[in-house]
Amino acid sequence: MTKLSVNINKIATLRNARGGNLPDLIQVAKDCEKFGAQGITVHPRPDGRHIRYEDVRYLKKIVTTEFNIEGYPSKDFIDLVLEVKPHQVTLVPDAPDAITSNNGWDTIKHQELLFNICQNFKKEGIRTSIFVNPNTVMVRNAKLCGTDRIELYTESYAVNYFTDPKTAIEDYCHAAEEAVKNGLGINAGHDLNLHNLSFFAKNIPQLLEVSIGHALVCDALYLGLEETIGRYLNRLSSI
Repeated sequence: MTKLSVNINKIATLRNARGGNLPDLIQVAKDCEKFGAQGITVHPRPDGRHIRYEDVRYLKKIVTTEFNIEGYPSKDFIDLVLEVKPHQVTLVPDAPDAITSNNGWDTIKHQELLFNICQNFKKEGIRTSIFVNPNTVMVRNAKLCGTDRIELYTESYAVNYFTDPKTAIEDYCHAAEEAVKNGLGINAGHDLNLHNLSFFAKNIPQLLEVSIGHALVCDALYLGLEETIGRYLNRLSSI
């Protein structure tokens, strides 16, 4: 079964809007695990507008499932990852002021940079994943970057899903096949939700993990967190 990693950035955004500790980020992470999530994902950014570096340090102490840290590999980010030693680090090419992740790596142009970073993390026993567009060339070259996995950037799939799901997923199927051929694990994330998740998971071979935050938190406003996580797990278990 494909694992569900819950991105709790939006919980931190809500907390930071008023200061204090409401909602309690740590309790939400614990609850996500209690309700069946197989991982917790965070994406600290330099401006600290949601997840803060101190949050990452504290979450490492209490997360009992897989802990995944996403981010652009600045010096501060690299130092944080090496200090915390999560199970997985996902490298994204976000500019510091990006609202959200909006593109995958050019694994040819940045091959040397990514290779050095991946080797640095892997020496410490940290699994690496590189965020890529559904492009077979970029996937193939991700192998040369020394990564363990790729994370497919799924926004274009989500945008086009309701118009033509078969066309929307075509490039992702090719990218996944290329990843499997090159011995890379496959993760996916960005705009996956209760409507489009099952079709994606059914059609992507050997999909190991999905990271879902924004849509899941929005659903939880109406359904409650336990019911929401249950529904996402149901979409994945029905494959």
